[in-house]
Amino acid sequence: MSEHEAASGLSTHIDGRVLVLERTFNAPQNMLFQAYSDPDRLTSWWGPKGWETENRTFEFKPEGTWHYCMRCTDKSQGDFYGQESWGKAIFHEIAEPQKIVYTDVFSDEEGNAVSGMPEMEIMIEFKENGEKTRLVVTTEFATEEQLKEILGMGMIEGFNSQLDRLDDLLEKQQ
Repeated sequence: MSEHEAASGLSTHIDGRVLVLERTFNAPQNMLFQAYSDPDRLTSWWGPKGWETENRTFEFKPEGTWHYCMRCTDKSQGDFYGQESWGKAIFHEIAEPQKIVYTDVFSDEEGNAVSGMPEMEIMIEFKENGEKTRLVVTTEFATEEQLKEILGMGMIEGFNSQLDRLDDLLEKQQ
């Protein structure tokens, strides 16, 4: 078990095959939920800095799918420039504005899961605290090895960069 809190306010907690990431935003719960549930807002911040996201499909409902592509558009990121990363989410539970539960997989351009890549069960909670909202993202992997593989890919750094972009969006909306 390990815990860490970054200067950005991102708190991480690892316990076995479960990763919990938390960060507080200066935005009301409903606004933060809409940043996840509105496809145009979502693509404006999803992915680390220097990456753009395109939706192939976005069906925000239980058993609906979100098929997307993140593409590196920042030449200063060296070998990552031009790289594409496809993903697919299958929504299981949506409790507006408190919670979203979904399965996330690495996919190909057609939306087929990539064999050998980790599958993640994700629960996003939006915890209201006055005018602020605590975002709690709990990700469960099938094995500790899969979690270690994702961490080795830079998941925490990429997620923190992505949340910086979300924070920028929320500031502009207020």
